[in-house]
Amino acid sequence: MDPAVRSYGRTEAMGDVPGVCALPLTRAIVQYRDVHEMDLAGGRIEDIGMALVVDGRYAAASEVVDLGSGRPKVLDLSRELVVLDWAYEPTHEHVEELLERAAATDDAAEVRRYGFQVALNVLERLGFGPLTRPVLLRIGYRDICRDFDLHEGTSIRIVLGDGRIVRAVLDYDDCALVFRTALHTPDVEFESALLEAFPGVPLRRVSPSRRESSLCYRVAFELPRSMADVRGALAAVRRGLARLASRFEPDRFAAVAGVVDTFGARETLSGFQGGVATDGREGAGSPVASATVH
Repeated sequence: MDPAVRSYGRTEAMGDVPGVCALPLTRAIVQYRDVHEMDLAGGRIEDIGMALVVDGRYAAASEVVDLGSGRPKVLDLSRELVVLDWAYEPTHEHVEELLERAAATDDAAEVRRYGFQVALNVLERLGFGPLTRPVLLRIGYRDICRDFDLHEGTSIRIVLGDGRIVRAVLDYDDCALVFRTALHTPDVEFESALLEAFPGVPLRRVSPSRRESSLCYRVAFELPRSMADVRGALAAVRRGLARLASRFEPDRFAAVAGVVDTFGARETLSGFQGGVATDGREGAGSPVASATVH
C-alpha cells in the first residue's frame, strides 16, 4: 500500500490543536496590539505596535523591543500572531548590543533611532496592505496626539465642561475613532458636536454593558485601501478633533493651533509613498498640517 495515501485515525485522547506555539519566534518582526499586552488603551505614545522579538523561545512570554520607542517589553504571542518579517542574525545581535548599552546608560536614543529605521525599511519593503495598515495608522495617530495632547498615552483628552472629560483613542484595526466618556446616559450636546465635527462619517453610541462601565462613541471611517486613504483618514481625524477642541476648549485650541501653524504638524507618513518615510513635520501651508477649523 502506498504510504502517501494512508489514512491516519484520529487519536481521541489528544486535542485537535495543542494551543501552544512551537515556532521559535526569536528574530521575528511582529505586529502587536492591546490583546498582547497589559498596557494603556491604544498603547503608549512612543510605541508603534511593531516589535522585534529578542527572545522568542516561549511565545507566551516573548521578550521584544518596540521599534518605535526602543522600549523592551514582554508580549503574549501564543494566541494571536502576525509576523511581518524576519531580521537577520547580525541585526538581531546589534539590537541586543544597543539594548545592553541603553540599560547601562539609561539612554535609549540610539536603539530608538535604529529600531525606527528598521521598521520603516520593513514597511517600505512590504508596502501598504491589511497587515501593515494598523501600524501605519498608529504611527499617524501618534503624530496627532503629539500635536494636540502630548502625554504618556495615545489618547486625546477634551474637557466638555463641569468635569466632563472624554478621551479619544484610535482603533487601529477598524480605523474608528473611539471617544471614551465617564457618562452613563447619552450626552446630546456632545453627540451633536460629533456629528458636526465628522460630517458624513457614521457615528455609533455604544451603551455600557455593565453597571460600572460608561458610554463611548465610535466614529467609523472606511477602511483605507491605499496609503493615500490612510493619510486622508488621518487628515479627517485631525480636522474633526480640531473642531471639537475649538468648540469645547477654545483657549487651549488657540494655543495648539498657533504652535502647529508656526512649526507645521507632525507628519511621519508624509514621505511614505512606497519610499522611506521621515520623522519630520510638513509645512504649515499643507491642508493636512493645518489645525485651522474649516
